[in-house]
Amino acid sequence: DWDFWTDWKDRRLWVTVAPIMAITFPAAVQAVLWWRYRLPFGAVLSILGLLFGEWVNRYFNFWGWTYFPVNFVFPSQLIPGAILLDVVLMLSNSMQLTAIAGGIGFGLIFYPGNWPVIAPLHVPVEYNGMVMTLADLQGYHYVRTGTPEYIRMVEKGTLRTFGKDVA
Repeated sequence: DWDFWTDWKDRRLWVTVAPIMAITFPAAVQAVLWWRYRLPFGAVLSILGLLFGEWVNRYFNFWGWTYFPVNFVFPSQLIPGAILLDVVLMLSNSMQLTAIAGGIGFGLIFYPGNWPVIAPLHVPVEYNGMVMTLADLQGYHYVRTGTPEYIRMVEKGTLRTFGKDVA
């Protein structure tokens, strides 16, 4: 769920949950392709397959069944992290160094890699006297049925402090 909706992608937990969950399959495919064939593109191959499956899922399930606009439910950009993971393996020839340095790099480049797609959704807008982000406004207009309101929270302010809370 952290990766489906644009109004959840600008929260604090999306930048930690998505890369931690997304690195498992690329690491496994990368290990198999490297140990057996010495091919350093296992992570990119795995992420491209995952991305293809995600786009098929988003198109048919979200647009085909419920008519949500596809730009509200786009998948995360994981390709920069996969490229970094494969480059670390190719340059170091070490699975241990790839697990440490490449894994850290995969997680750290996740948010900057997604920033060009997410940045337009951080634009503040005023709607009915409230200031909210464009992503929150999208979530306000496209209500997801069956979702309790306490799960999706539209904040009443957008001035974020360094301490995680909204002022």
